[in-house]
This record gives sequence, C-alpha cells and structure tokens, in this order.
Amino acid sequence: MHHLITEIQSLGIRVHGGMAGRRGGAGPAEGRAFIVDGVPVSVPIAAGYVADSPFFLKEINSKYKLFKNDKAVCNVKIVPEPEFYGKTTKDDIPFRQIALLHGKDCLATTVLQQCVHWKQNNKCSFCATEVSLAGKQTIARKKPAQLAMVAKAARKMDGVTHMVLTSGTGDPPGSEIPYLAQCARAIKASADMPVQVQIAPPPDLELIDELKDAGVESIGIHIESFDADILSKIAPAKAKTGLNHYEKAWKKAVELFGVNQVSSFIIAGLGESATSIAWGSEFLTDLGVYPFVVPLRPIPGSKLEKAAPPHPDIMKQLYEAVSKILQAKGIAADKIKAGCARCGACSALSSYEEKTNDLICHSARNRFEKSEAFKIRKEIFVHEQGLFNQSDMDENDPGSIHLVARQKEKIIGTVRIYIEDTLSDHWIGGRLAVKKEFRTTRAGSALVKEAMKRVKKKGCRLFTAHIQEKNIPFFLKLGWKPMEPVKPHFGHPHQKMQANLDLVPEDI
Repeated sequence: MHHLITEIQSLGIRVHGGMAGRRGGAGPAEGRAFIVDGVPVSVPIAAGYVADSPFFLKEINSKYKLFKNDKAVCNVKIVPEPEFYGKTTKDDIPFRQIALLHGKDCLATTVLQQCVHWKQNNKCSFCATEVSLAGKQTIARKKPAQLAMVAKAARKMDGVTHMVLTSGTGDPPGSEIPYLAQCARAIKASADMPVQVQIAPPPDLELIDELKDAGVESIGIHIESFDADILSKIAPAKAKTGLNHYEKAWKKAVELFGVNQVSSFIIAGLGESATSIAWGSEFLTDLGVYPFVVPLRPIPGSKLEKAAPPHPDIMKQLYEAVSKILQAKGIAADKIKAGCARCGACSALSSYEEKTNDLICHSARNRFEKSEAFKIRKEIFVHEQGLFNQSDMDENDPGSIHLVARQKEKIIGTVRIYIEDTLSDHWIGGRLAVKKEFRTTRAGSALVKEAMKRVKKKGCRLFTAHIQEKNIPFFLKLGWKPMEPVKPHFGHPHQKMQANLDLVPEDI
C-alpha cells in the first residue's frame, strides 16, 4: 500500500468536476484528503499534470473506488468537509478562514498570512501564502481568541487531535514568534490539544524559549533542501540564513522540546540529488530531528505552479533510503506529538518506516546524553581501569563530537572523535567505553563503525586512535592496521592504529 500512496501523491487522481480541494497556502497544499487503507493521504486533483494520471476515482453504490488504467485498485474514503467549517465568529468571519482541517484529524493555520520575504521580493518559490490572502480565502492576522474558538469547535465537532501553527516571517524576522506563543497559550487553555509551531530560525534563538514556555509540544524548523545551490535559487532567504544557523536552531529546539519533537521539511523535486536528501536526512536524525521528506506539490500562484512532482520511482527510492536512516537513528513519526509529520498526509514516508533498531548510535543530542557519556567514561577509565585519578576529561573534549550507543532508551556506551589537523584532514578517535553489563551487545563495534562513517563524511583521510593492548585484536577484526609498535600511553601499553575508511559503505 505504501507504493500506491507514493504513486498517487506524485501523479494525482482524476476526479469528477464537482469535487473540490484546497488550492492555495504556504505548504504542499493543492489537493484533497483521502483515506487509503486507513491512512490519510493528501493527493493532487486539480493540477495540470493530473490530467495524465492513470488513477481515477469512480463512485459506485455511494462508495468510491480507485482505478488505475481501468483496473480497480482499492476502495477509498474521502475525508468529508468538517462540521466546524459551517460556523462563523461573532463578526461573521467563517471558521474555515481561520483554520483548516489537514489529513483526517489535524487542524492547521497560517497565523500571520504575510511574509517579509514577499515584501522584499525574496519569497520561496514553492510558497503561495499571500496568494490565499489576495483571494480572500483567509484573513491576514488570526487573533488568539479566534484560534482558540476554532480549535475548541474542531475538537468537539470533528475529532481534531492536534494543531499546527505556522506564519510568514515577521518584519523584523523573529518578531512573529512572541505572537505565535500568545496564540498557542490561548489554544492550549481552550482546546487542550498538542500544538506544533513552525518557524524560520530567528536571528535570536533565545526567542524559541517563548514557545516552550507557552506549552508548545513540537516545533518545525524547515530548511527544505540541503543542496546549497538549489536552496539559493528556490528559497534565497533560507540560503542566506545558512546551514550553520539552522543547525544551532535545531540543537536548541531538541534541547527544549526533546528528541523526535523537532522536524524539518525536505522537499524532493526541486532539482537536488537523492544523495543530498539522504545526507540531509541522516544529518537531521543524528541531531534528533525528524526529516519530513515530501514530494514537491506545485501550488497555484507560486513560482513553481507549472512544475510537476518527482516520478514515483524516485520517491520510492528516497523513502526506502530515509526509512533505513530513521530505523538506525531511533526516530519515528508515531513518536511526534503534533504537526505535519504526525499528520503524515503529505508524504508516504511514515508508511515505509519499520521498527527502530534495538541498538542505535548517534551524536549526544542534548546535555543529558552528553552527561551520561561522561559518566560511563569515568566509570570505566577512572574506577574500573584506573587510567586516570579523578577524571578522564581533557582539552580535546570541548571540540569533540561525542557519539553514544543506546539500547532500549538507555545510554550504554560512548566514543569521541575530533579533528587533529585541518590541513591534513587527520581525525582522532578515543575514549571508547561501554558499560560492563552491555559488552556483549556489539555496542563497541557499532560505535567504532559509526565513528568511521562520521569522519569519512567530514572529509577525513587519516583516522587514528591509541588502542589499549588488550583491545588490539578487536580493532584488527574491524579492519584497523597498526601504525607503530606497542608503547606506553597514560602509563599503560597502547598501539597507535589507523582505520581503513574504504570499509565504510557509500550512501545512495
């Protein structure tokens, strides 16, 4: 069924002329929500390319059946227009101009429908947020009381379970965040449902604290593409922000909201390579961020309105690759409390996901995980082995990447890597430590392999470590080679060894 969802999201479904769908907005918007095998799926129905789709819908005995090239595929349900759409505020604003139903149980709204990047002629090519405003499909500024009223009605009348608040970027950028926090507070007080807020990373990242203080459970910080050239053409304001600032924002958000409660859209079909999407997805998941990979959905009124989504075969390959990354890093859509990735209607990714691995390795994603890593190191190198008197921490720790191994939500091991010489691309590994009771779990080899993979991705040409004499056979089995004879190191016999980075598998 996941392949079918992929196909209809790329090709669309031909429907009878009387069926309407959403036609504008800030994200993957044009289309209609269907239920396919119990899964909510947002599908294009009105874009020009849909006329060539092999999929069409027939109503038979008051039920809808999906056909492909005249062959019946499956029954589908159409998500009905919600009851709350029929209500209006006291000043006669239709509820549907304040918030819309996405998927089957997600309420979504663009709180501030105007964006400074539109005013500066620097808008994202896939966005049509101000087109909706010009067409009077919405209002420019939703008030907290209005949003609270609509959220309460949508929960009571239509079973909505979570809500998404997004916004155009304010003038100056970041000024929209306090208002989003104010709106979130009102919604939480009235409807008491999980809320995700989607923002651009503000210049002052401390503003994100206001969203956490308002009770927001999840946050979306969307980069859209990890191809720098593509991003500069498609979303120049995002490109100007830069990956480094995005990374700081994601790390800050993970610290505040937790692992798996931060997400980022990655749009496939902008001209990037599959490798770029896979690289970006692994980069995000290692930080604890969910990569919400979606096919490009050209929106009427946007600069890309005449484009077409990527071919289904491309999306299938991407989803399969990213699902393996999610599995290896312990990230999953069903753990997200609110937002687009929890809704999942605009992507087939969640239907490709498999149970996460029992043993996973990733960077220490927050202060707690780093603290656990240092505790394990002290337990082994100070108390168990006596290599150090009080602490094994040194001047290399602040600049190191600290990797951890996790089993059943418990940190059981760690290793650090750091660059020794930027000119020669020489990286050094060390402080490999696994708790005594978990040394039969393969955590040690998993950490070494993760370290090798990580340094290779960073352009490393020489990866070395000083290995305790008793551990030399273990590293030989992993393909490492001696560089020097065994010598005293910290008063104990060690051998300097070099990793064979050719053993690290290539990504797609």
